[in-house]
Amino acid sequence: MSTMNKKSGDLGTWLMHIFLGVNAVIMLYPIIMMALSSFKTNKEIFSSPFSLPQSFSLDNFAVIWNETNVPRYFINSTIVTGLSVLVLLVVGTMAAYALSRYKFKGNIMISLFFLSGLMLPLRLAIIPLFIQLKTLGLVDNLLGLICIYTAMSLPATVFIMTGFLRSLPSELEDSARMDGASEFRIMVEIMVPLITPAMVIAGIYNAVPIWNDFFFPLIFIQSPEWKTLAQGLTAFFGEYSINYGVLYAGLTLAALPIMLVFIVQSRRFIAGMTAGAIK
Repeated sequence: MSTMNKKSGDLGTWLMHIFLGVNAVIMLYPIIMMALSSFKTNKEIFSSPFSLPQSFSLDNFAVIWNETNVPRYFINSTIVTGLSVLVLLVVGTMAAYALSRYKFKGNIMISLFFLSGLMLPLRLAIIPLFIQLKTLGLVDNLLGLICIYTAMSLPATVFIMTGFLRSLPSELEDSARMDGASEFRIMVEIMVPLITPAMVIAGIYNAVPIWNDFFFPLIFIQSPEWKTLAQGLTAFFGEYSINYGVLYAGLTLAALPIMLVFIVQSRRFIAGMTAGAIK
């Protein structure tokens, strides 16, 4: 019986590996094709779309960098995504810390208020939001996008951080208070280092949609110098012709930063997901 159970367990493991391998191929294939197409000309893309490029020429990337505004769009997207995630992590961590570590009147109501933000898409309020930002002078401004993304992503950040902070033992705070540490020092020097995996999860979870977002820049940004990368790449779609090689080069550059961040932080991301599953 034990031998049969072992064989059935090995079979299940192999089937799981096969499933994960096939899934990895399905996920990576479009990315690989996009990267390979960025080295091709339009003629190569249409004549042999699935083959390797004849030469790994950087001409398309040179066109992107020297003859378009993509570098400016890249900087704009980096500013918006970086500052939005930074504000989210700071504000979200402080809000989650207060909700998870202190008991006070209205705690549950405030938590439900944040949770309600997960159920209400901000796009439904696009008209009053536009009027409000126009009144504040934040239309056609990167600061306006940062405010929108911060408000839009704050509920999810608070939700993620609250779950991790509630799992930490209260003895850590009690011993620090007995040693005379202030509440702010307890949060910054004791609690925050323990929830670094959760912060990585929240950061990547919010950075990906912010970096790739097209809707809000389309509505709130009109000036070419303030366009983000996702919005700016639409300039390659001409009325009568499209340079697909240059377009794929731009898409590759757009996908590269988030991929690198995920690769660098993958261990912490997986550690945070595993810790969250166990808790």
